[in-house]
Amino acid sequence: MMNKPVELGKRIQREESAGYDRTVLDYIHNAAAHGLYEIRGLGAKRRLPHFDDLVFLAASGSRYPLEGYREKCTTKTVLGTRYAKKPIELDIPITFAGMSFGSLSARVKESLGRAATELGTSTTTGDGGMTPEERQSSRQLVYQCLPSRYGFNPDDVRKANAIEMVIGQGAKPGGGGMLLGQKVNPRVAKMRTLPEGVDQRSACRHPDWTGPDDLVIKIHELREITDWQIPIYVKVGATRTNHDVKLAVHAGADVVVVDGMQGGTAATQSVFIEHVGIPTLAALRQAVDALEEMDMRGKVQLVISGGIRSGADVAKALAMGADAVSIGQGALMALGCNNDTYWKDGSNWSAEADYARLGTAPGYCHHCHTGKCPVGITTQDAELEQRLDPTVGARRLKNYFKTLNMELTTIARACGKSNVHHLEREDLVALTLEAAAMARLPLAGTSWIPGVSGPL
Repeated sequence: MMNKPVELGKRIQREESAGYDRTVLDYIHNAAAHGLYEIRGLGAKRRLPHFDDLVFLAASGSRYPLEGYREKCTTKTVLGTRYAKKPIELDIPITFAGMSFGSLSARVKESLGRAATELGTSTTTGDGGMTPEERQSSRQLVYQCLPSRYGFNPDDVRKANAIEMVIGQGAKPGGGGMLLGQKVNPRVAKMRTLPEGVDQRSACRHPDWTGPDDLVIKIHELREITDWQIPIYVKVGATRTNHDVKLAVHAGADVVVVDGMQGGTAATQSVFIEHVGIPTLAALRQAVDALEEMDMRGKVQLVISGGIRSGADVAKALAMGADAVSIGQGALMALGCNNDTYWKDGSNWSAEADYARLGTAPGYCHHCHTGKCPVGITTQDAELEQRLDPTVGARRLKNYFKTLNMELTTIARACGKSNVHHLEREDLVALTLEAAAMARLPLAGTSWIPGVSGPL
């Protein structure tokens, strides 16, 4: 009789607590040992409602699909038609997100520019200014103006094809950027007017703003310095999206960029990444609502970012009302992030030992902040950055975006659309109650929209 309680006790002792599982225990033990919060790169690891929770209703008997081999599907995209004399004209509605020189190596920035030019799309500078490699390789380059103003140069602004005023980032809305000292090499330090090897923590808001009206002044300043030639984007991290989009439009933005909480970063506190902001799915619907309420849909373009990975994600974003998408983390993965292999001089080399030295492995790495990227992407180390050949990087990025675009047009044709911008909300349904409520789409197999329709 005494054996049963002992066996039961052993079984209970192996049962993990939902509130204090191994991840939570590890967090508490590290906090107790060091008194410091965790800093890491990339985006949220938790499961969030996303585009995967939506599916398309393709054409069948009631609608006719297009024949993929004989009937064209247009992907041309124009951004910045409101005020700019020279809007951005893209061959595809998929762009490269802002990622700084500093967080990325100069060779990566060159790879992004080369790929964007070959694809007929745009890339974006990120914090810290414009590198010659990026400007020379990018036919369409968007210049970011961030709260830090690191590397901000009016002469470079005039060389840009568009300007993006960054108010917030999806991975850390309300928080400033970080670039730890191990990545502040002499070139980065010179561009940002910083001491070498010292941690850089950016401001969380623009230094000359005290309220929304200051955004109007800043946009006018940028229009004057560029003679009203190029579009002005305003980028917000997804939080109070409806209000933020309306403020951006009121301030005179040509394009609004909304970055959901699935977006990535080079370095910030984990508590930001996992617990601040709202999912991209919900933010996109709120942004479209704001434009429609102001009767500005189609007049001000909407770019959505934060966790866009596949052609299906792109198609769903466009169907919900976005004009284009912007991709950051997916581009890094295409370059080789979280891959055991890097490509150098036409040969493949294993990076497994370098991942092990970071205490991680391919598929689990989020150590962008360390500057010790085993595949030479998020580093300023002179030896490590050589592991990325710009020619190879550009080819891989081109292949990735080409695949996304083919998937996008395949879905559009299946829905009977001859233009990807003709995809519409009516083409989508949701698989979960959460996604149906956030995207305000009917639950699959029903006409019921949570919070909008009557009882199911």
